[in-house]
Amino acid sequence: MIQIAYVLSGLIAAAILFLGARFWLAPATASAGFGIAASPPLSTGFTAWLSVKGTRDIASGLFVILLMANGSPRLVGEFMLVASLIAFGDMVTVLRSGGSRGAALGIHGFTGLVIVATGTCLILGAN
Repeated sequence: MIQIAYVLSGLIAAAILFLGARFWLAPATASAGFGIAASPPLSTGFTAWLSVKGTRDIASGLFVILLMANGSPRLVGEFMLVASLIAFGDMVTVLRSGGSRGAALGIHGFTGLVIVATGTCLILGAN
């Protein structure tokens, strides 16, 4: 169970790193894919906010990798449970902004559930 959860953790970390880099390198594409309705056209200020999100995602992905390298499945699992709040927060943000319900639940909500399941498997497997 721990090996599968570690593989999922690695895939989650890679996906988060990819998404973070996309907010830096292709902010218009990343913004459109996030699911918020009527995102404003790119401007210096909006691009800066997208970079903030990209930085958050990159750091989150690196945290997962750092904790995995530490070799403590329980600690990785606990971090994953806390980090799932980011995905659920993104889901609520998309819903509150009038964005696509499908994107909110299908992208952000599902991601949050996968992160919770992965974290739970790591914690239970460590005991």
